[in-house]
Amino acid sequence: MRRTRLRAYRRRVISVFDLFSIGIGPSSSHTVGPMRAANRFVALLDERGALPRVAGVRVELYGSLGATGIGHGTPDAVVLGLEGHRPETVDPEHAVVRRQEIRADGKVLLAGSHPVALDDDAVALLPRVVDPRHTNALKFTAVDTEGAVVAEKTYHSIGGGFVLADDEDEPQPEHAPPYPFETAAELLDRCATTGATIAELVLANETVVRDEAEVRARLVEIWRVMRECIDAGCRTGGTLPGPLRVRRRAAGIYERLGAPGDPAQAMDWLNLAAMAVNEQNASGGRIVTAPTNGAAGIVPAVLFYALHYLPDLPSEADAVVDYLLTAAAVAILFKRRASISGAEVGCQGEVGSACSMAAAGLTALLGGTAAQIENAAEIGIEHNLGLTCDPVGGLVQIPCIERNAVGAVKAVNAASLAMHGDGTHHVSLDQAIETMRQTGRDMLDKYKETSTGGLAVNVVEC
Repeated sequence: MRRTRLRAYRRRVISVFDLFSIGIGPSSSHTVGPMRAANRFVALLDERGALPRVAGVRVELYGSLGATGIGHGTPDAVVLGLEGHRPETVDPEHAVVRRQEIRADGKVLLAGSHPVALDDDAVALLPRVVDPRHTNALKFTAVDTEGAVVAEKTYHSIGGGFVLADDEDEPQPEHAPPYPFETAAELLDRCATTGATIAELVLANETVVRDEAEVRARLVEIWRVMRECIDAGCRTGGTLPGPLRVRRRAAGIYERLGAPGDPAQAMDWLNLAAMAVNEQNASGGRIVTAPTNGAAGIVPAVLFYALHYLPDLPSEADAVVDYLLTAAAVAILFKRRASISGAEVGCQGEVGSACSMAAAGLTALLGGTAAQIENAAEIGIEHNLGLTCDPVGGLVQIPCIERNAVGAVKAVNAASLAMHGDGTHHVSLDQAIETMRQTGRDMLDKYKETSTGGLAVNVVEC
């Protein structure tokens, strides 16, 4: 059942804006997805006219959500979602204040208006209960004043903020894209037969549901939020929330570097941009999922690097659009053919896929051919195969922040290697993605975002 449904989901048309979505930290699968699931459960109650009957709500977090939910802010995200807050619009600072208020009075406002009791046990962490469909499962149960069940529903947060109900088959799109592709080989073939770039093909697919001007404007807006996240990370010092008391380093590096532009500091700025984003993510700030929150620093850092250090780029807007569209094409392949969920395949599915995406996007801006872009993407993932997801203390801090910086540097190197070739290489992107899928399948669960193996058990929490 699990395999059939997840494959059905991955066959659906995936938009660029599914992969680059505005939300909050620290995790797309553990924060953004559960908040969206809570939104959907409240909407279900409302559709059934059941909201007035609800006197209490219980939420059960299974598997990886239960194991690292506290460190990832999952309970808070769920409660805010029940109140109608959405990841793309919620004010991170207000969210902190509101959650404190809810703890104090023991009530949550369903859909923002209907008060119900929410005691300390309302959100249960059940890491040993693993749903056969996906480890990131959460169940909502609404009860009336007598304790009778009004409604219950299970959802799965399958990575990147994507949410699928337990009994749901993803609907097929109303309009088929003109250039569908299931594999990198098929994507390259479409580029060869049409003479279009990868970015142009993805843009054509997007314009089936929205006009080109809107697609471009939304991509520029995505970059604006990414850039604001970099800037905020460069301005904010202190320590990150949580028991580890991790010191924020981006602001100090920023003060020492001055302004971007010196070629000798290019790698320093690349590292800084990636760390700034992921420090913001770790603190629950405004973030763009790219394709996940845990790996959200790589794509914007490499774009930041390109805009400051590549000569002869087109206008900034055109460069942003080409870069993000090309990166999205690669992300679509990972989402369809394997996974971008750390809880499903380890960090190779998060940092690995983001590195591959960024390498592809940068190669496009360097003037690479479709074959060179595919080569860069393959290099990006090949050298992240087997990367585990073992966050210390269940927090998206160690090793996640530095891992984004290293992933960004790998992406630039992958693009450089690809540009020195003609696109001919021995290992295809399709083969590398399939290898990642198989490696994730064979990886022990303790290395898949459960914080029960690797660094998570070998680094002593202070």
